[in-house]
Amino acid sequence: MQKHFAVVAIALMLPLCALVTASFLPAGAHGLEPAESTKQGPAWEQTKSIAAPEAHQAAAADEKYAYAITNSKIAKYDRKTDQRVATSTAKIVVKHLNSGFFHEGKLYCAHSNYPLKPEQSEIMLLDPASMEIAVFKDFGNFGGSLTWAIQRGEHWWCNFARYGSTNQETFLVRFDDKWNETGRWTYPDVVINQIGSASISGGVWHKDTLLVTDHDHGVLYRLQVPAADKKSTELEFIAQEKAPFTGQGIAHDPVTGGLVGINRAKKEILFAVPAKP
Repeated sequence: MQKHFAVVAIALMLPLCALVTASFLPAGAHGLEPAESTKQGPAWEQTKSIAAPEAHQAAAADEKYAYAITNSKIAKYDRKTDQRVATSTAKIVVKHLNSGFFHEGKLYCAHSNYPLKPEQSEIMLLDPASMEIAVFKDFGNFGGSLTWAIQRGEHWWCNFARYGSTNQETFLVRFDDKWNETGRWTYPDVVINQIGSASISGGVWHKDTLLVTDHDHGVLYRLQVPAADKKSTELEFIAQEKAPFTGQGIAHDPVTGGLVGINRAKKEILFAVPAKP
């Protein structure tokens, strides 16, 4: 009888021992796939920097100039001399610019009244020749603060940020060329869980996927829009890629084919390309 009880006790304890042992094993040692947040894509390496006191929210570039974006102004820098050649003006109140996107020679900038409530969002338009800022599209209160807006084909893709305990409600909207909403997606937990109480600050299309940034990490999150037949309203995580930018707004660099962004702490415009294998 005692032998029988001993066998039963050992049998009951084995699963518990296995569970306790597994909890002390390093990640991957028990055959599990690493967490999605550890999936690393190719890194990006810095190729150039320009000192710019206005490099606080974002950067953008055309073939001849780089643009540093701060809350209420945009400064224009010569790419060859690194010298500032102009600063924006406006006949309207410019409170919180967030990112910049070049299209047909004009710079389109996401703008909001953050941190005021209710949120008010616009796309501002900068004419690089006159350096005057004007309103291009007024969203009013759309349910979040606009942090980036880019055009691809006939569609505009606009990110409306939520902050604090509701930042998981940050959402990306696709509009047609008449500003009718044609799609809306939230961000996966693997991204939201890494950004604290902040939100998504920048984004670009890159090779049919999205590269987005958060507020202050040197990381690009590569995401894709789910296929229509999946009927999913959550963006899909592919990988995260190390980058020299400290979060904030990013844009395409038409000269290198890479990206332009900022180092907020150092007040620099940064240029980066994919690192060589």
